[in-house]
Amino acid sequence: MKLVRILAVPLVSLVACSHAQPPPPVPAEAIAQPPPPVAPAAAPMPPPPTKLAAATIYFAFDSAELVPAVRAALQEFYDLAQQGYDQAIRIEGNCDERGSREYNLALGQRRADAAKKYLTDLGLAADRITTISYGKERPRAPGHDEEAWKENRRDDLVPSSQTRNAVSQDSR
Repeated sequence: MKLVRILAVPLVSLVACSHAQPPPPVPAEAIAQPPPPVAPAAAPMPPPPTKLAAATIYFAFDSAELVPAVRAALQEFYDLAQQGYDQAIRIEGNCDERGSREYNLALGQRRADAAKKYLTDLGLAADRITTISYGKERPRAPGHDEEAWKENRRDDLVPSSQTRNAVSQDSR
């Protein structure tokens, strides 16, 4: 029996020694590297503007037709107008200098009405929109050439300082 005890002791010390060994050293490259960069926090979104910005759309000569580029601009204006703004909008129809005063006033009104109809068809409340024609009386570009005429054949969509409730009350 004594022999068994002697054998058991060295076996226990072998087992104990195998667990008591220190862990292998960490390579220097792993210690010297900085931690991975942390992704920057997303920048806070700026608050939306407090007022709707004015916009301008342009027309072909002697036309009140809303071509695809004009419809896209009106869609963009509509999208902005729907973002919590309650401002009234005035659509000002304008023409170039060619044609009589009466004809240009009527054409400017058709242009303003076409833009208003498109915006109301999209869902903008009609009581927010007023139209007016200035005909050829308010040219933006001076000159008597095609470049000036292109600039003057337009509708200006102008946000008003009034809210639509004030406009509705005034129109009663």
